[in-house]
Amino acid sequence: MKTLFHIKNLTAICLIILLLLGCKESSKHSGASGSDISIIDIKQSIPAPNFSLTAVDGNQYSLSEFRGKKVVLHIATTWCPYCNAEAPHLQSLAETNKEVQVVIIDVKESKELVEEKLVDQFGLTFPVLLDLDGSVAASFAPKEVLPELKRDEVMLASNIVIDREGNMRFMSLLDTKNFDSELIHIKEILDALP
Repeated sequence: MKTLFHIKNLTAICLIILLLLGCKESSKHSGASGSDISIIDIKQSIPAPNFSLTAVDGNQYSLSEFRGKKVVLHIATTWCPYCNAEAPHLQSLAETNKEVQVVIIDVKESKELVEEKLVDQFGLTFPVLLDLDGSVAASFAPKEVLPELKRDEVMLASNIVIDREGNMRFMSLLDTKNFDSELIHIKEILDALP
């Protein structure tokens, strides 16, 4: 019992550290909400790493199959308060903008937990993929950002916008200071893309 208590405390401390640390290579942009968004400035075309993952519904998805659509990729966990705050707004975006494919990649959690705490709780109708070992999330982690964390932990609560050609155009690493639950800045980025 004492070990479980220590593990929960360690998990909470890691989450707080992740949420409070900033991004060395970030730039600031004031969104329509007036809050600052910590972003990775992507000035050149960087191909998004392709992946193939199984969704909660049992279907297999690859990033390459969404080519021709704008993609909002959200890397999440069920215990992340920022991910949970964004989930209904991601669903709304998926429902209202048919040019955009919304995808959540859940990191290192069971299908049953993700189904209960994300898909069912928020009524998600877009693909919610299971990154059981964290390797896909780690493949998106910028090399210079928070190197003291595991590469998949760097990406928790992040949003990535991928253009129709499969290039990353925007990446945010969300924390308590730079949080945009209503996706105002993401929508601005999507509107600016052809």
